[in-house]
Amino acid sequence: MKRTWTIIGVRDVPESCGWYQSLLGQPETPPAHDHFGQIVDTDGTVLLCLHQWGAHEHPSLTSPEHALPGNGLLLFFRVDDYDEVLDRAHALAARFEEEPHVNPNTATREFSLRDPDGYYVTISAISAA
Repeated sequence: MKRTWTIIGVRDVPESCGWYQSLLGQPETPPAHDHFGQIVDTDGTVLLCLHQWGAHEHPSLTSPEHALPGNGLLLFFRVDDYDEVLDRAHALAARFEEEPHVNPNTATREFSLRDPDGYYVTISAISAA
């Protein structure tokens, strides 16, 4: 098995960690460090890594001023509890980028919103509508 760990630069790791945990219905646990955290599924799979901008000398994570957060990146989560995630998303976001709809290509329900750092996040139901 091979897995990809997506790492995004964020302004505030604990805040972003709490936001994603809330959205995805996970227990709120603090990140391992102030500069790095992981969103981990119940089976231990890493879903997303959060890295504080400029915390280390990673060339692509030096500063949000050098790159627009989310430019060319879509965080796409497939969930089995779509309705519950939608309810939590309404509590987290003042507005959605895409309102809930059925994607004609996949026949699944989905919606999109922005995270606290401006990343575009799409939530898609695992099962067809």
